[in-house]
Amino acid sequence: IVEIGVSIDRLQQCIEEIPRWCSSRRLQLNPTKTEVIWFGTSASLRKIKDIDLAVRVGNDVIRPVSVVRDLGVLLDQELSMKRHISKVTSTCFFQLRRLKQVRRILGPTVTAHLVSAFVTSRIDYCNAVLANLPQSTLAPLQRVQNAAARLIAGIGPRDHVTPVLQELHWLPVSYRITYKLCLLMHLVHIGRSPAYLSSLVSATSDLASRQALRSARSRRYEIPRTALKFGERAFSFAGPSAWNSLPTELHEQSDTKIFKKQLKSVLFARAYTL
Repeated sequence: IVEIGVSIDRLQQCIEEIPRWCSSRRLQLNPTKTEVIWFGTSASLRKIKDIDLAVRVGNDVIRPVSVVRDLGVLLDQELSMKRHISKVTSTCFFQLRRLKQVRRILGPTVTAHLVSAFVTSRIDYCNAVLANLPQSTLAPLQRVQNAAARLIAGIGPRDHVTPVLQELHWLPVSYRITYKLCLLMHLVHIGRSPAYLSSLVSATSDLASRQALRSARSRRYEIPRTALKFGERAFSFAGPSAWNSLPTELHEQSDTKIFKKQLKSVLFARAYTL
């Protein structure tokens, strides 16, 4: 509780500087669009539920909320991502119902293009934040993808969808997340990623304690230890873990276009090879 009070004081001091900065540049902060959220485990959130966690922005008092939107991603207090997945699923099924009404007119090719624009693009948007979530949490998104494949192929809900996914060359949702992580790691590896992303991971060859080992000559990245399973969802863990699982020839590929093509082939084989 003492740490919470200190955190609120520090946050309040930072917030007080923002209106001054805006005012010096003839800008005005809009408190009505400002939101505050406290993240934590369910146990830690229960401990602070009776504490006043509001902060002041100018003359306005901002009360904490349970969900905020950041770049189109819904973040809940426990970072379970269930609210975000629920919203994406709801929106995608709405689009699929609209497309179903004109499916016979459009044909499979045009339907596939529209599904890509209105459905799969939403499934893939910022999907790296869904890394290492339980399969039960990702299941609604997989149901969306299955429904989209059935719509394109014109098959019923009881028909087996895996052959259709293979024919469309679609990776399952969990593998699409792995694809995004590996692509981000590839950009880090070739020096084309933002500094804030590359600073989160460390190549094994850069670690002084590993330079005398055989692994230092590889293009692998160090996977940090985590105290909790929750920590495995961080990019610093999920990114290197996905990258290290790739074949060596992919690590050595510097052409991004070729890397993406080879990466999809590798993940496609993993997804549909029993």
